[in-house]
Amino acid sequence: MSSRHAPEPASTGPVPSDGGARGAPSEEPLARHLLPDGAQVGPDGRLSVGGVDLVDLADEVGTPVFVYDEAHLRARCAEAVSAFGTGVAYATKAFLCKAMARLAVEEGMSLDVSTAGELGTALAAGVPGARLVLHGNNKSDAELADAMRSGVARIVVDSFDEIARIGRLVGGPQLTGGVPQQVMVRVTPGVEAHTHEYVMTGQEDSKFGFSLASGAATEALDALRAMPGVELVGVHSHIGSQIFRLDAFEREVALLAPLLERYDLGELCIGGGLGVAYLGAEEAPTITEWASCLRAVGSAAGVPDSARVTAEPGRSIVATAGLTCYRVGTIKRLEGIRTYVSVDGGMSDNPRPVLYGSGYEAFLPSAVAARRPFAARIVGKHCESGDVLVADARLPEQTQVGDVIATPVTGAYGFSMASNYNRVPRPAVVFVGGGETKIVVRRETVEDLLRLEP
Repeated sequence: MSSRHAPEPASTGPVPSDGGARGAPSEEPLARHLLPDGAQVGPDGRLSVGGVDLVDLADEVGTPVFVYDEAHLRARCAEAVSAFGTGVAYATKAFLCKAMARLAVEEGMSLDVSTAGELGTALAAGVPGARLVLHGNNKSDAELADAMRSGVARIVVDSFDEIARIGRLVGGPQLTGGVPQQVMVRVTPGVEAHTHEYVMTGQEDSKFGFSLASGAATEALDALRAMPGVELVGVHSHIGSQIFRLDAFEREVALLAPLLERYDLGELCIGGGLGVAYLGAEEAPTITEWASCLRAVGSAAGVPDSARVTAEPGRSIVATAGLTCYRVGTIKRLEGIRTYVSVDGGMSDNPRPVLYGSGYEAFLPSAVAARRPFAARIVGKHCESGDVLVADARLPEQTQVGDVIATPVTGAYGFSMASNYNRVPRPAVVFVGGGETKIVVRRETVEDLLRLEP
């Protein structure tokens, strides 16, 4: 079963599902490219992932639950390493726990971390500092010092205030052992990616990086080149998330390439942002196609063959590997208006629909091959009218209270953005493979919610 549809590399593509225009929902069975690699439909129409029946899993561990196909995760990590080579980093903001950190590193990736929490999780998982890249637009002295002390491979510098902080810290040999700290400069290239405004980061009006057009980027490069205790190794950029159109990345590389020649730098990182299909009608380039496009553009733009062109994929590694299982608690039919199907999760485990207008599909794991003529709005249990998971869902006609409903492609920015709104405990996370279920994050309890309170 394929995990994706992938067109040939092109400079145009579909509008992403994050707030973009969408066609009428399909009543056909769920498109199989939205399911993990290890998804299989049995003779009885039930879905298993990694050899584990999803309904049985939900009965066993409870709902809501995030389910990840471990083989899918490993395959995408391996694809990224094959496509980009040494130094490609998994963007941990997409999904991070100790098990995921270990898995990515086992498959040859480094990790991109941006907070003390992400750094601490990676280190607790046994990831060596040399496999870490530190990001962040507002790194504190403590975060920078902890990163240096752990031996991070790169610090991606984001502001002049940060340059001053690094200048103070590198004077302390106890942090780096006297070895220069390797740094990159995050450059804002002025590329406006075709995606939701909240996840655009490459335009001039951005809290991230140093503007190329204003000259701030070259000023930062000059300052770090002259700073004792640091080694300037490259430039970095990130233009946004959930990007389908490769022409945006092409413009990014073309604008950054001259900096490598001017400063004789050996590394260019274009960040992440490759989009994934959330809806059946969407298609997205593969990681391999993305890398091939970047190499071709880099070569044409004058990036030396000796330079390392790398990336930080996150969503494209984990999104389709994961899905979320819920239990239907209420079905409310409002004649002439709509039908609400309420589940036992909601915006606390998937805030993307509320934040970005993101589109999702839904299906019954007990009848994954069934047609879906039943129109409904799938909502959560929170005290918000905006607590919507799938605004215009299509489900099988036999959907009823007590059924397990699944939303596919929730492996990125579900667990990582989950909250305790309404004091709802966060769901468990399980990896499945070889017919086995492995709980990698246990379900929170009310006792967990109270443990910080005196």
